[in-house]
Amino acid sequence: MRPWTPGLFRRQGYAATGMKQIVAEAGAPYGSAYHFFPGGKAQLGEEVIRTSGAAYLELIGSLFADPGADPAAATAAAFTGAAETLRELDFADPCPIATVALEVACTHEGLRRATADVFASWIEALAARYAGAGIGTDTARDTAGSVIALLEGAFMLARAAHDTAPVRTAARAAAAVVRDALESG
Repeated sequence: MRPWTPGLFRRQGYAATGMKQIVAEAGAPYGSAYHFFPGGKAQLGEEVIRTSGAAYLELIGSLFADPGADPAAATAAAFTGAAETLRELDFADPCPIATVALEVACTHEGLRRATADVFASWIEALAARYAGAGIGTDTARDTAGSVIALLEGAFMLARAAHDTAPVRTAARAAAAVVRDALESG
């Protein structure tokens, strides 16, 4: 059931995705859902958030595979790639973490915590990459937080507009933030 749930959460959100639908998508017997997830949809949701978050975290590492690459250019390239992926997906499914976070931040503490942990892991990983490029630790963390915020906000605007322009604009802004951090050390 885990492989089918992230796509459903990205497209429909957490509340609109029911256990029956998840089980049907997985082709599993209904009773198996509560056998493997005795905490129900909430338990499955938290596991999916954490698993999906870890998979997206690997993408951050792959963007900076070349330690000598310019971090501002790598950041801009990541946004450009994300814009293309968003267009290829017809503006659906950009980030299961953000979709769920926006939906449950005030209503479900376990899922809120899981999404916050995932975002924090992304920021820490990106901050480590920026620090490795010569940006001071605190500045690297602030820079990484700004870059993640720019990307997630750009996804939301792009989906609403059905246009990649917000992601491309955010790419330039993110690269500028990274360049500024590199210059200030």
